[in-house]
Amino acid sequence: MRCPYCHYLGSRVLDSRPAHEGKSIRRRRQCDSCERRFTTFEMVEEKPLIVIKKDGSREEFSREKLLRGLIRACEKRPVPMETLEELVDQVERSVREQNASEIPTREIGELIMERLVSVDEVAYVRFASVYRQFKDINVFVRELEDLLNRSRHPLAEKKGEEHEENGDSRGKSGL
Repeated sequence: MRCPYCHYLGSRVLDSRPAHEGKSIRRRRQCDSCERRFTTFEMVEEKPLIVIKKDGSREEFSREKLLRGLIRACEKRPVPMETLEELVDQVERSVREQNASEIPTREIGELIMERLVSVDEVAYVRFASVYRQFKDINVFVRELEDLLNRSRHPLAEKKGEEHEENGDSRGKSGL
């Protein structure tokens, strides 16, 4: 590793430890020439993830872009920044675990909405209105009605899921 002070190529590692929740290794080094100490980080190089936009164009996945969209949806809402960052972490982890080199924005949007609805319902509706690009008020009202039904009847929804898992054809509506 090249010394940042004298640019000598040789150095020795004095200390190594995990950093950034195990995603990287922090190394404390000492230059063999000038003997000054410096820190380096080693991490796995992730392959670039490409997002396929609605118009078919492609761009590199951006955590920052996701976070900006969530911040905008949560504006003037009591949602801590660390909650939004954790939500972005979860979505990015989920996307990368799919091990695909490309992913449609539709899938990313659905992953965000699945998580955002339990964080803040108003932010969920704001995000959904931009993400789904509601063409008229009726579609928007249906989304709100679905949200209200889910929040009024969380147990009924769970029971419906249990019936479906057990092979019961009653689903969510059969009680």
